[in-house]
Amino acid sequence: MNSTQSPRNAVPPVSWKTGVVWMGCGCVGLWRLLAGHRFRVPFRSLPACACDLSCGLFNSVLGGLQDLLLARTVARVALADDPLFVIGHWRTGTTLLHELLALDPRHRCPTNYECFVPRHFLISERWLKPSIGFLLPKNRLADQMPVRWDLPQEDEFALLALGAPSPYLSIAFPNEPPAFDAYYALEGLSSAELIRWQQTLTGFLRRLIWKREGRLVLKSPTHTFRLPVLEQLFPRARYLHLVRDPYAVFPSTVKLWKSLFAAQSYQQPTYAALDERVLSTFCRMYERFHATRDAVDPRRICDVRYEDVIQDPIGQLERVYAHLDLGDFAPLAPAVRDYFGQRQDYRSSRYQLTAQQQAAVTDRWLPHLQRYGYTAGGCEAP
Repeated sequence: MNSTQSPRNAVPPVSWKTGVVWMGCGCVGLWRLLAGHRFRVPFRSLPACACDLSCGLFNSVLGGLQDLLLARTVARVALADDPLFVIGHWRTGTTLLHELLALDPRHRCPTNYECFVPRHFLISERWLKPSIGFLLPKNRLADQMPVRWDLPQEDEFALLALGAPSPYLSIAFPNEPPAFDAYYALEGLSSAELIRWQQTLTGFLRRLIWKREGRLVLKSPTHTFRLPVLEQLFPRARYLHLVRDPYAVFPSTVKLWKSLFAAQSYQQPTYAALDERVLSTFCRMYERFHATRDAVDPRRICDVRYEDVIQDPIGQLERVYAHLDLGDFAPLAPAVRDYFGQRQDYRSSRYQLTAQQQAAVTDRWLPHLQRYGYTAGGCEAP
C-alpha cells in the first residue's frame, strides 16, 4: 500500500540552512546513535554528520559547565506531582492544545529552545538563542503552523537530545528497522534502564521549574503509551486526551513522518512500509492506552475531540478546566480568542485517501472509530 497525497499536501523541500534535532544532542549520545548503525552514513550526509558531531561537542562542553554551576541547586528543586499531560496520537491537535494551554501564565510548558538544546539552556538561552534563529524553519513542514523558539514543544525531543533511548531515534535512519520501540510503553526494560529514563525526564523537568515555576504542561504522543509509569512518577497527574477523525489522522501522520525523514535523516528515505507502520503503531498505542487508563481516576483524565475544539474552542477549554480542576478559565478566554483571531486565515490540510487506504483505516481502526463516535467510511477533516 503506497502513501499518496494531493500535490498541495506534498512534503515541501527542506532548506540546507534548516537545523536538525541532532544538533542539540551531546557528543556521547550522538556517537552512540551512529555506532548503533555501524556508522553507515551515506557519503552525501557526511558533512552534515560532521557538523552534528561538532555541535555535540559544543553541547557537551556547555552542559558540563551548566552542571558545574547549577547541578546541586537544580537537584534540590521539588517537582509537584500533578503535571498536566496532553496526550493522543500524532496529528490529533495535541500541538494546538499545548499552545493554547501555554497562554495560561500559571502553566509551565517546555519551549522549542529548551527541548532542542536541553543540556545547557539554563546558561545559554540569553546569548545563544538570538544568534541561531536562522536554524528554525518559518513554518512546520507537516502543517505550515508557525515555528518560534518560545513556542511549546514536546519533551520527547528533549529526552532524545539528552541521550535517553527514544523511538524518535529511528528518524535518523528511517530505512532501517525501527529502534527502541520498547521505549514507547517502557515495557520489558530492566530496572536500571527504566530508572535511567525516569531520571532523564525528571532531571529535565527540574531544570524547567528552576528557570520558571508553574504547573508543568507536557505534550508528547509517546506519553499516551506510558500511563502506568507516569502515574508512578506523578500520582496526581492530569491527562488531556485528544482524538480526531481517523481518516484525517492517517494521511496527516504519514505526511508528518515523511517531513521528518526528509528534513532530519542521514539516509535518502524510501518511505517503505510507512503506511503499515502508521497503522500498526496506532493500534499498539490504543490497545495500551485503553488497557491502562482504568487505573487513572476518571476525574483526572478528559477526552476531547479536535473537531469540537475547532468549532468551540472557548467552550471546550472551559470544560477541560472544570473537569481537570485547573483553576478559573475566565482570565484565559481573551487570549484564546486572540490566538484564533491571529490565525483566522489558516486552513487545515485536506487529504484524499486511496480506496485501499480508506479500507485499511476502517478495518484496523474500527474500534477507535466506534468508541469516539466517528463515521466508518471516512469524511474530510475540517
